[in-house]
Parts: sequence; C-alpha cells; structure tokens
Amino acid sequence: MELFGIRLIGVSGDNAKKLLITVAFLAVVLGLSRVLRWLLHAVAGKKEGRLHFWVRQVIRLFTAALVILGLVSIWFNDPSRLASAAALVTAGLAVASQKVISAISGYFIILRGKNFDVGDRIVMGGVRGDVISLGFMQTTIMEMGQPPAEQADAPSMWVAGRQYTGRIVTITNDKIFDEPVYNYSSEFPYIWEEMRLPIPYHAKRQDAERIIVEAARRHTGKLAELGEEALEELERRYLVKREEMEPRIYYRLTDNWVEMSVRFVAESHGVRRLKDAISRDILDGLDKAGIEIASGTYEVVGMPELKVRVAGPAEENGA
Repeated sequence: MELFGIRLIGVSGDNAKKLLITVAFLAVVLGLSRVLRWLLHAVAGKKEGRLHFWVRQVIRLFTAALVILGLVSIWFNDPSRLASAAALVTAGLAVASQKVISAISGYFIILRGKNFDVGDRIVMGGVRGDVISLGFMQTTIMEMGQPPAEQADAPSMWVAGRQYTGRIVTITNDKIFDEPVYNYSSEFPYIWEEMRLPIPYHAKRQDAERIIVEAARRHTGKLAELGEEALEELERRYLVKREEMEPRIYYRLTDNWVEMSVRFVAESHGVRRLKDAISRDILDGLDKAGIEIASGTYEVVGMPELKVRVAGPAEENGA
C-alpha cells in the first residue's frame, strides 16, 4: 500500500480491510456488553447483591472470550501463522507480565474456589473490609477500621472499630497465592465475640455474671429465632455445637480483680453497634445492683523519713 508515493511496509489493502472489520467487531461486542448490563439492571434492579456479582462476571468472561475468538478469526486465517504468533505472544507474556498472569489466574481461582463474593467481609492483602467489586486484575474493598488491640498493624488506622473508614482499596488478585484470605461472612455469617469486664473480688459475682449474660442474650436473640431445622443444619455443616452459640461467662483471676469474659455469637456486620448496646445494658444492670467496675488501685504501705529544717529569726533577717 502506498501513501503519497511512499510504500508502507506491512500495510496492504487486505490488512486495512481486517482493521476496519476489527473496529466494527469491537464496537458490536462492547455494545452487546452494555446492553447485557442494562438488561441486568432492568431485570434485577439497581440493588447490588450476589446476583449482580455473578451475572457481571459471566458478562465479562463472555465478552473477553468473544473478543479473543473474533480477533483470532479475523487476523489469523492461516493455522501456521496462528501457532507462530501464539508462541511469540506466550513467550513475551511469560517474561514481561508475570504479575498480570498471576492476577488473572487469581481471578479465575477466586471464581472457581468461591473464596469470596461481592458483599463478603474479608481480610486480603492485609486489608479488612467489604468486597465491592471483582475484576480480572484487582479486587476492590471498602476498608473498615480495627479494634485498638490491632491498630499497630499496617497500614495506620484511626477508626477504633469495625466500621468503614471511607477509603477504597484495590488489591491485585495474585495476593491469594501469597497470603491467606480471611472470610467473615461467606458460608457462616456469624463470628464469635468477647467482652472482658473487671469485677472486684468483694462484689456479688453471681449477680454480675447474671447481669452480663442476660444483656448479651437480649441482643443476640436472633440465633434463637433460626429454628430447629436451621440449627441442625449449622451443627451438621460447620460442626458447631448448639451450646457454643449461647452466651457464656469465663473467669480469669488477676491480682486486682476477677476478669469476666462473656463470649457470644454475633452477625459479621454491625458488631460495634451490638457491643455498644450490650455495654449500655451491662452498666445499667450493674448500677442497679450496686456493683462497681474494678479499676487499678495502689496502696501506700510506708513513707520515707522526712527531715524538716525550721529557719530561725536571724536567718529570716538575712543574717
């Protein structure tokens, strides 16, 4: 092909035709993808959920497969040329794009292994939060804070509870090969929580224990509403004993007080609100029962000898 009398190497009428067909083909495929996403919103509504998540993944995979198949069909009508080009592309990708290949491989493993879905609360790559998007290369997480005992972990955190910080964090999918992924809500949407309260030795410990357990039971009553069939399924599938899901107190003796740890089951979301409500009920109950929360105290058992010098009249006059 010549342009203004200059012959363009590698550009021919056949290649120009293939280029135009490629542009038209890509436009059709992208348009089809947009139409499918529009139908998804029209049928399922705008509310995000697992249905949106899985349908979007199917649309993405279908679009990618259609693009690859179409481009191969347009540009490589000769099998020998296709094999040569595939070998060169594969070798180049293996050398220059190891991270990219690992991230894409991680994407398919996430889908196949069901590591997590959109909406799940996870820890991945050192980031804790809710999954809001999953792409071929990256997972997007709405970050949440950490309890004070964990705030020394990187990155720095200013929210002292499991609530959103407002930061959106993107993590490459290849992290699933290097680090464990902790899922709070995928299969079993409950976690075990604990609250520790110091109670003085001289206090009525039985009354304190009753007040703490009743407060925890009042705010974790949804488990009791699951029904017999659901509880049996939990026991069978997750090897969870029914007794372990009831609030229970554990004692630990210290030098200054009895530490009462109440252990209970909470939903994976809204833990901070739950512990706030339980704490308020416990304080009200302890106040009515006349039971105080213990605090660190110190007893002074002796004083060092003090020498006091009283100035005489001459010294007061500067003599």
